This record gives sequence, structure tokens and C-alpha cells, in this order.
Amino acid sequence: MTRSFWIFILGAAPLVAQISHIELVEGGAVSGQILVDRPGHLHVDLGFTVLSIPRQSVLRITEPETEDAPGIATPHLYTQGSGLATMAVTDLVGEIGSSVVLVQTPTGLGSGFFIHRDGYVITNDHVIAGEHELRITMFEDPDGDGRNLIRRQFENVRIVATSPEWDLALLKVEGDHAPFPVAALGSAGELRQGQPVFAIGNPLGLERTVSEGIVSLRNRVINGRIHIQTTTEINPGNSGGPLFNLRGEVVGVNNMKVVGFGTEGLGFAIPAEVLRDFLRNRDVFAFDPLNPNSGFRYNTPPTAFSDEP
Repeated sequence: MTRSFWIFILGAAPLVAQISHIELVEGGAVSGQILVDRPGHLHVDLGFTVLSIPRQSVLRITEPETEDAPGIATPHLYTQGSGLATMAVTDLVGEIGSSVVLVQTPTGLGSGFFIHRDGYVITNDHVIAGEHELRITMFEDPDGDGRNLIRRQFENVRIVATSPEWDLALLKVEGDHAPFPVAALGSAGELRQGQPVFAIGNPLGLERTVSEGIVSLRNRVINGRIHIQTTTEINPGNSGGPLFNLRGEVVGVNNMKVVGFGTEGLGFAIPAEVLRDFLRNRDVFAFDPLNPNSGFRYNTPPTAFSDEP
């Protein structure tokens, strides 16, 4: 098999970078920062050059292990789950529960979760829509058994990016704080009907509530977008919180349920793949408080032929 590599001359690499070790099918290996991971090629920064490696030539990619990340860190603010073992929900809550937070505004509340140790938080756009005064509360669990939770509140919270169409928002806890616990992202595409999943959130303000269910369908179309349908109990206040698989990976962001007489077990979550796209393209959704189309909501004006008083 003939291998072809493209080399581009670029500037120096950042001083702090996540270095990956890439083993090749034919026995070679390189180490560097992965800049772009595409189906056809992998672009790796070796320092002063960028190497483009055909995906078919990559045997294995390994990362240096860190205590703070439960998987492979990426340059897109999220951590990708890797090699995590299946565990019981009771054990997983102790392991990853501290990454789930309460998001409060002057008019309501929701849930969210840390995706980066520097304090980046994911929630729903509808949780923070039209608001600028935000508070995030995390619940540290030093013993891992949920019996001695320590509440930490942060009122200096910045809106980084938000999208009403995708119903996702990226927040940032500002200030000098210790590294935050993060939740790793998994793949919604690997879900199967009947597979157990669970949520941690704050329904009706009941902090750190755990609910468990199964995947009803992994690709239900709602309003033109794919959602994960689940029997996991989702209520007001769960919005923006994570939907986990039994490896403790976030496979979805809970954002809505069907409410009506005689209906139950119809919860929906935004797939993790959509969240990845949102984070990779977060500059497109950058929040600008001076732009009336970013962060503010207005009532629809009446039409010229409206019959309403």
C-alpha cells in the first residue's frame, strides 16, 4: 500500500498543547497535536510542520493520561470518552455527579454540566434565554457517596455562545478556581433501543436528582431535528442536564418532554454529536449582548390583517 503525506509550513505550535501518539498500520509512529480529525485525513501539528495522514494508515491513537480527564481531551473544549468501563448507576453517580450543576436565572432554573476543567458549562439555550445574570451551583462529593455534598456557588458567569435553533448554550465560570470535574462525551450513534440510560439534574429545583430509563429510539425527528427519545423522567429543571450511558459518558443533553393527560415516559435529548458540532463551531454562535438577535427575545409583532384586538 502506498502512503502519501502532505506537509504544510505553519507557525510555531502553542506552548501548551495536547500531544497525541499516533501508531501507523505499517509500523511507524508520530507524536504531535491533532488539529483536524476528518474521515479521510488526520492533520497533526509536529511543531513547525503539519502532517496530513490518511485515516486508513492510522492504527491507533493514544493520549497521555491525566487525573482530571476521563478520556481524550480535544481542542474543542470537550473531553471524548475513551476506554471507560461499564458501571452500575449507583457507582457512576459518585464518580461523575459533581460535574452536573444547577443553572439559575432571575426567572427560572435548569441544569448543566462541566465539559472543561477551566469552568465551561453546557446547558439549554431556553434555560438562559433573555437573561444575563446567571448563577451556577455545583455539588462537590468528596466521599463519592452523595452523603456529604458541598455546595459551591458562582455568580460571575459569562455567556460564551448560544443557539436558539439548536437549543444549546455554552457558559463560562469566570475567576481563578480549582480545576472543575468534567463529564466526557460519548456517542449517541452507538445507542440501541432498550439500552439503559440515566439523567442527573434539578427537576423543580430538587437538586442532584437521578432518574433512570431506557432508550426508546435514538433518532426521533422533532421539529426537523433528531432527538434521543427516552423513558428517563425529564421534568422542568432537568433542561440542559446530561443524559448518561452506563460508561458515564454524556450521550445527550436533556431538553424537553411531552406533557399531556395520559402521557408519560416521553423525554427527549439533543444527541452528543450535535453538541460536538456546536462546540466545534462555537464562534458562529458567539454571544454578543449588543446584537438584538443574540441573547434577547422579542414578541412576534401582529400582522397588518390580524383580527385579534
